[in-house]
Amino acid sequence: MRQKNKGRKIYKTKEKNYYGKSPVAKFFSTGLTVLLFGGIVFIGYSVAEPIINHTKKAGDKISSALNTSEDIQEATEAATDETSDEPSGADQNTAASNKQTFELYRAYALRTNDMVNTASVKDALSRIQKSSEVEYVEVPLKAKGGYIYYASSVYDTYLADAVQSTITLDEIVTAIKNAGYKPAAVVSTFRDNILPLTFPDTGYKTYDFGEMWIDDDYDAGGKPWTTPYSSAVQNYLSAIVGEISEAGFERVICSDFVFPQFRQTDLDLLDPALSRSDRYMALTSAANLLYDKIMSSGSRMLIEVSAADVICGRADVLQPMLLTANTVVVNIDIDEISHGVSDGWTVYEFEGNASDMTVKMLDFIGDKLDDFNVIIRISGTSVPTEDLIKAKDELAAHGYQSYVIG
Repeated sequence: MRQKNKGRKIYKTKEKNYYGKSPVAKFFSTGLTVLLFGGIVFIGYSVAEPIINHTKKAGDKISSALNTSEDIQEATEAATDETSDEPSGADQNTAASNKQTFELYRAYALRTNDMVNTASVKDALSRIQKSSEVEYVEVPLKAKGGYIYYASSVYDTYLADAVQSTITLDEIVTAIKNAGYKPAAVVSTFRDNILPLTFPDTGYKTYDFGEMWIDDDYDAGGKPWTTPYSSAVQNYLSAIVGEISEAGFERVICSDFVFPQFRQTDLDLLDPALSRSDRYMALTSAANLLYDKIMSSGSRMLIEVSAADVICGRADVLQPMLLTANTVVVNIDIDEISHGVSDGWTVYEFEGNASDMTVKMLDFIGDKLDDFNVIIRISGTSVPTEDLIKAKDELAAHGYQSYVIG
């Protein structure tokens, strides 16, 4: 509703008539036109519906194969058709008719350091306050940055050296259920800085020379990102969410459907598609593909966005007429917003305790979320859990009954 420029550099990791007629002629011409038009209408009516029904079903889902190395090694292609600037009415109606039914969702989120082994998961579960009315426990299985915190069956997770834990999905699900909760998984999608290091074609590249783009100078810790325009990245994510949902996780929360915060100097060197006003369609298309994969495995998908991105207008994936999923988790990260949030023109300042910051953020972003079923997540690694729980108590006054703590 209501961004500070730091120069970025591009670094390389090379890969790359009209004629007059008599009255009689006009009469016959008119008659032939009427007959021809009638025949076209009849034929069109006869064949249009079968064609439409066929095209609705063809080619909508990404590959479910667990080994995606061959796809990743190949050159990637755009996920959206640049010839279409706006979604068709049929696409809008399809998305609107597939909306999920909303229900109360109350969850506690574990952290990546809780995912070392079964003992650490059980220990974290024992610390959940029973009085918090929590029904679900969320576990970070693919975290921001790209690391995997379970023993994945997806071969490319090992080729990319992304796997950080030997605990299996079955062990995680069993531990959560034995503690009296329902299992939910969190998967970061395009904020992956690991995959492009092994498979450069999955990252952003300069348009003219095919050199790898990174988000800052190497000396300042610059990293590559995966791009939603890569079909190989989509296959990689599809394989991951597929095995997770098939393992018994009742909810899969997919986060980080985002583009990096490109400067104009970056955009000048990258694919022109990234400067288009409709680039969000690459994100919504990927979200819908993952939704289909998760739903086909008997689970349900939620989309998580950052409250800071919402307030700054950077939550590009929030397109209600395009998204199949309409339940959104909005993450109010107290650590992130405590330093202020800038959209390039306005600096939004947040002071006080976690409750104060939560209330202020809800005041700013509430009207931006009207088209979605909303779950508020209150997080922050530097904030005591007790403070997060207190902040949660402020949600009901703003009309939010569903929440995630941590």
